[in-house]
Amino acid sequence: MAADITMLILSLVFILISCIFFTNSVEWMGKKLNLNQGVVGSILAAVGTALPETIIPIIAIVFYSGKEASQIATGAILGAPFMLSTLGFLMTGAAVIIYSSASKRSLKMNADPNVFRRDLQYFILIYTLAIFTSVFNQFNEVRIISVVVLLFMYLLYVRATFNGGSKVEENVEELLFSRIFSVPSSLPLIVIQLIISLFGIIFSSHLFVAYVRDLSYLMGVSPLILSIIITPIATELPEKFNSIVWVGQKKDTLALGNITGAMVFQSSIPVIIGILLTPWNITGTAFLSATLALTSATLNLLWINVKKSISPFILMSGGILYMVFLLSIIH
Repeated sequence: MAADITMLILSLVFILISCIFFTNSVEWMGKKLNLNQGVVGSILAAVGTALPETIIPIIAIVFYSGKEASQIATGAILGAPFMLSTLGFLMTGAAVIIYSSASKRSLKMNADPNVFRRDLQYFILIYTLAIFTSVFNQFNEVRIISVVVLLFMYLLYVRATFNGGSKVEENVEELLFSRIFSVPSSLPLIVIQLIISLFGIIFSSHLFVAYVRDLSYLMGVSPLILSIIITPIATELPEKFNSIVWVGQKKDTLALGNITGAMVFQSSIPVIIGILLTPWNITGTAFLSATLALTSATLNLLWINVKKSISPFILMSGGILYMVFLLSIIH
């Protein structure tokens, strides 16, 4: 067990290092291509770091069979938006407060409210449809229509993201590969750093998952609970770490967009896989996780609509919802 814990810590450190290189290369990619912050945070960073948790349900469905495989796949799909909207928001809000307490930044968040509002609105709409589909999962026509609508809505979201938002800030830190190898920050070098760091995130995330599973099996955790709680904690670490890095750099639009963009992606593309390839029966613990994810998103959307600002304290309310979920499992 000591070896598993050691490797768990090492893989966690490697995820953090990879995320630092990834966020740096993503910012430079946005700068070189003259993209807005919404695209960089909500599309490039969000989809890139969402790859690990998207791959896991596919592997479970393709390479394994039976009820256990379906539970792992469904739990991984639902666990991703749940973790992002609870622990992801909690860690981002806490990071703002901690950095502010250390006089590293202001407590007031400078994120573009339009980007945050748009992402939350799309997430709530898309994820509600995804859960609603499970009620009529016995009808293939409903499944097919839902898949088409979900894909269409995500494409609309991508289009809206490209058409809105402010440009990436010019004060982007020097490309890390340029600093290491003492060469100019060319587009090919940016792409190389992006690919290597993304591979590092995926590889280290899967290592983390493997060692977390080894430890959790010793504790007798069921496949569904394992996939909803343990797996997303590991695979969602990239989004959380990326956001903490950006919060420390006072780039709140990128920090929040990285999480909310991943929420929109995770509630559409992986869900499509689930609807097509699993029974997609969302009840009990799975339904509770989805409800709490939607509750967290709704609370933040209501706050920004009423107060016209983003509060780190409201973001941290996601931690309370996460505790509600844990308590429900314990009891």
